Amino acid sequence: MRSILNKFGWYGIALALALITIARPQPSSAQDRDPDDPPSRVARIGYLQGSVSFQPAGESEWVGAVPNRPMTTGDQLWADQDSRAEVQLGSAVIRLAPNTGFSFLNLDDDTVQIQLSSGSVNITVRRLGDDDTFEVDTPNQAFTIFRPGHYRVEAGSNGDYTAITVRQGEGEATGGGQSFTVHPGQRATFTGTDRLYADVEQVDRPDDFDNWSDSRDYRHDNSRSAEYLSHDVVGYDDLDDYGDWRDDPNYGHVWYPNRVAYGWAPYHDGHWAWISPWGWTWVDDSPWGYAPFHYGRWVNVRGRWGWIAGPPAVRPVYAPALVVFIGGGPGGAGGNVGWFPLGPREVYVPSYHVSPAYVNRVNVSNTTVNVTQVTNVYNTTIINNTTNVTNVTYVNRNVQGAVMAVPQRSFASAQPVAKASVVMNAREIASAPLSARVAVAPTRESLVGPQPPAANRVAAPPAAIANRQVVARKTPPPPPVPFVKQQQALEAHPGQPLARTEVQSLRPAMSPAAARPMVKQAPPAQPATPAMGRPAPPPVQPAFAQPTNRPGNPPPAARPGTDRPGMDRPGIDRTGTEPNSPPPAAQPNNRPAPPPANRPEMAPNRPEPAPERPPNATQPPPNYRPAPPPPVNRPDTNPNRPEPNAERPPQPAPQPNNRPEPNRPTPPPAAQPNNRPEPARQEPAARPQPQTPPPSAARPATPPPRQQPKPLTPEEKRKQDEKKKQEEKQKPQGA
Repeated sequence: MRSILNKFGWYGIALALALITIARPQPSSAQDRDPDDPPSRVARIGYLQGSVSFQPAGESEWVGAVPNRPMTTGDQLWADQDSRAEVQLGSAVIRLAPNTGFSFLNLDDDTVQIQLSSGSVNITVRRLGDDDTFEVDTPNQAFTIFRPGHYRVEAGSNGDYTAITVRQGEGEATGGGQSFTVHPGQRATFTGTDRLYADVEQVDRPDDFDNWSDSRDYRHDNSRSAEYLSHDVVGYDDLDDYGDWRDDPNYGHVWYPNRVAYGWAPYHDGHWAWISPWGWTWVDDSPWGYAPFHYGRWVNVRGRWGWIAGPPAVRPVYAPALVVFIGGGPGGAGGNVGWFPLGPREVYVPSYHVSPAYVNRVNVSNTTVNVTQVTNVYNTTIINNTTNVTNVTYVNRNVQGAVMAVPQRSFASAQPVAKASVVMNAREIASAPLSARVAVAPTRESLVGPQPPAANRVAAPPAAIANRQVVARKTPPPPPVPFVKQQQALEAHPGQPLARTEVQSLRPAMSPAAARPMVKQAPPAQPATPAMGRPAPPPVQPAFAQPTNRPGNPPPAARPGTDRPGMDRPGIDRTGTEPNSPPPAAQPNNRPAPPPANRPEMAPNRPEPAPERPPNATQPPPNYRPAPPPPVNRPDTNPNRPEPNAERPPQPAPQPNNRPEPNRPTPPPAAQPNNRPEPARQEPAARPQPQTPPPSAARPATPPPRQQPKPLTPEEKRKQDEKKKQEEKQKPQGA
């Protein structure tokens, strides 16, 4: 190091660091992004159980939700009775309980704004930047998450209350001109609309929904794939159960799927959907089929397909499908649409309106590629208004079985491509034009998929829930423009989504309140102090439930020092305890609480464990057995010990063979009329049934004390002694 300083000096080192900083891709801020650039992150429907319905942005019809469907601003989910769903964001995950209505009011690179109309969601926030906003809006308040952690938000079915549980993290609820800070270990209940009434108590024990969420968190946080890619790649934890990672001298870390059929190739099992503002988007059918089709590149190594993730140190940028299209327009490939996956170091050219900075980010974050090459491709295909990329040599174009093709009608109607596929021979593949976008205009089926029969209509939320207004602290963007209003403009340029400025021109001019009638802006709020309710029982370490869609996943061991398993896991960024955190008395006890000792003084009105004898019964039940004696070292837990000033249900009479301890002096009856006998010894022989106390007895019957001989007076004792002396004298000698 000293030699470097002597040779170049500090100015040379500073210049080198500056060049490195410039060359390294940096996350773009809101000021650096072009208005037409789409967000770099998208949510994913990662798990479904039961009946879960989906409503695309701008549509009024509910359809069945499918795994791996990307979600963005305006999309809605409804988890019906006995159903669950999981939405993944990379830096966070949102899980829906049964009877829950959920949607994204806003989702971009800096903001996650959720509308919770009814039901319950568990939210795990793993990373939260200084400029990021994470907000959950319910009918009577807006909850802003301040720190990474574990949160649960429940909205009442009638829209009259919200309950927020913070197991780890911190946040603030705003509504009715008031704001309340919810600290870790607290559960806050907010009632009212014009003015909030807040009651705070200690976090209660986790229920089944919490335990299921914990098991899903454990699965993600212990994923082996996290070693090979960025933690912001959505869905990477699904790769563990369906493939393995291997090192290749040419490509580095490569993931190979191991549960695919012979001859399988990427982008062959799924369908195409139209999702604004990206346009044609691939939705894969495989349980693991999200990350490998929206990030990275595919390569064929010795006849086996493998996936290469982008650089782990670079924040990934979502892409709708990393493919090159063949044909897809008039006179191209006989009216069919074909495609094949991009290979390593090949440039992805978006079909939607983007800036040069976006093209650079989406490529550099997903593959190792030269920035100059990206710029050249951008200038050729976008600046020059041409989508022809035929002059590029693509490594996967001539791989056997790499190309998949379907008729245009099947492509536009979201049909499964495996069932509608057509064969393209080598000559057609070589002669057909290549394109960065497919010139096929979307239809309504491209958004919602094929229409099911009337008898198979999916469940939708009740109208009272679907039309319920929520309170928002941050003003959300205008609602999406319905597809029917965009369709004519989309047909003018088939396959190319509308720019944001074009969409704005289709939206009627109106005030923000009229544009968002289902959102009520929260008024300026003043900090308020909640009422402190009766503390709930201290939480215990929940036992992890087995993931329902991953058999054989081992349950995690409870970690001491956390109130929920998985709190102290690697991969969760935490900023530590804030200086203004609540006093320790308000914090929950993170250690498992010991089981109750069944002491009568702790619950004087609580009945004894069943089977229990009814208080007014004249005969004990057939299966009645007296409670076993308490341990010797815990005499205070004897259930038969009466407490002063507290009535207890009648207890069974002790066994007739009870005996006091040896050498124990017996006090006079007048001093302790209610002396308690020692516990009965367990005899191997059958014992008689306990005696039945009279119905009017207020306390359990006890056996009468043993009769002791009456003490003699001094005069009686003197006479008794003289009598004995006389008897001794009258005895004959030698007797």
